[in-house]
Amino acid sequence: MALLPVADALAHVLEGVEPLPAERVPLAEADGRVLAEDLAARRTQPPEDVSAMDGYAVRAEDVASAPARLRLIGEVAAGRPFAGEVNGGEAARIFTGGVLPAGSDTVVIQENTTRENDTVVVTTPAKRGRNVRIAGLDFRKGDVRLEAGRRLTGRDVSLAAAMNHATVPVRRRPKVAVVATGDELVPPGTEPGPGQIVHSNAFTLAAVARREGADVIDLGILPDRLDETIAGVRRARDLGADVLVTAGGASVGEYDLVQPALAAQGVALSFWKIAMRPGKPMMFGILGGMRVLGLPGNPVSAYVCSVLFVAPLIRKLLGRPDIAHPITQGVLGRDLPANDEREEYMRATLARRDGTWVATPFPQQDSSMLVPLAAADCLVIRPAFAPAAPAGTSCDFVKLED
Repeated sequence: MALLPVADALAHVLEGVEPLPAERVPLAEADGRVLAEDLAARRTQPPEDVSAMDGYAVRAEDVASAPARLRLIGEVAAGRPFAGEVNGGEAARIFTGGVLPAGSDTVVIQENTTRENDTVVVTTPAKRGRNVRIAGLDFRKGDVRLEAGRRLTGRDVSLAAAMNHATVPVRRRPKVAVVATGDELVPPGTEPGPGQIVHSNAFTLAAVARREGADVIDLGILPDRLDETIAGVRRARDLGADVLVTAGGASVGEYDLVQPALAAQGVALSFWKIAMRPGKPMMFGILGGMRVLGLPGNPVSAYVCSVLFVAPLIRKLLGRPDIAHPITQGVLGRDLPANDEREEYMRATLARRDGTWVATPFPQQDSSMLVPLAAADCLVIRPAFAPAAPAGTSCDFVKLED
């Protein structure tokens, strides 16, 4: 297959993807979930005019000038309304959150008053509506304040609770199975033997998937055997994975077995090999209802592919409107040579200078190096065939929000 542009590859990955079914969850479990339906208020907040301060509920015409002497006729606390009515020359003691008594329209804060038994002296004039939260100030019954596709924050959950929702409709979490291949891989904490390396990709890929809202199924490390690789693909399918992400075995060597394993299961690849660096050998296909992304084994390649393809796929499965990561503009912090036919995603640091983002790519961009990746703030995007660019040239980049 010919090398496919990154944008075309992403279009293939997202083609035909529909949001997963909805389910209702208690508010205590809603943080980080994605709303499946618009959420409308089931009540008005505040339901009546209430006091924003501790003080006295009065009529504005009685306190238009000061001092004003008013007769105290009652007390209002939050949750304990006053049954009477405030008439001319009268006041009711009121506390924050208390419902304004009938006849009153203003609250004078207690700091602007003095008390003489059953008389309150207002020492500073107040205008109508001062220190009053009118009914519906925050929202009214029927108002849609949280829209479908929104990933809920703790603040959103608080709003849903205030709107009187005990549960909310959210998209089912996608199930993402992650598996690594390679005889050379050993788990962290293991002493590697000759020619072996410590496996790291699954942790990166799982973190990206979980951060986007997926449940992760870790299928471990598969040896370089076709039957074992086929069994891993079958296991992901049998576990009901919506997405299978493989790391390693995606190239063309005798021990790169992901493609033949997928072919043995009847997967026709939508594409294999992308015009990008790092991540060229990535492949994509569909097995029943499971989408399969075969990522390269180099850790930087796997991570970049997960940011550009796995994360957007999860977002679309969740019905989010923000599918692709936003692209930000800045300037280069160092000189760069001309680029070849592959779009390049360069690990870089970010700094803010005179209101402009300055992205400085690391001098070494080898796809095996995790130290620069861990230190990176963004991925600078170099278009295919981009000419040499000196420091200060405008550039596009994707922030690494993790």
